[in-house]
Amino acid sequence: MSMNEFIENEVKTNDLVVFMKGTPQFPQCGFSGQVAQIMDYLGVDWKGINVLEDDELRQGIKDFSQWPTVPQVYVKGEFIGGCDIAREMFQSGELKQLLEEKGVVMNGQATA
Repeated sequence: MSMNEFIENEVKTNDLVVFMKGTPQFPQCGFSGQVAQIMDYLGVDWKGINVLEDDELRQGIKDFSQWPTVPQVYVKGEFIGGCDIAREMFQSGELKQLLEEKGVVMNGQATA
């Protein structure tokens, strides 16, 4: 499986996946930490993938999305953006609305 196929599989098989520096429990940069806090605050089931474990993955996700930075947030296979976009969407209520529309589980409740 190529790196691109691995990334595509992760994005398609997880409702909410964040490619990040570190893990959901131990983010290793402030931006990844902010995204983790937002997801935890929303009580959403999400998967964090640590790009620091693999240089090929770290570059591969940037190539995959054509986005130069990490973290990267994907909802139901769709690239949403990085930390700034996730934070702005969270603050405006847009992120919660998007997750509800997409039927992502929040606080143990299916939304759709």
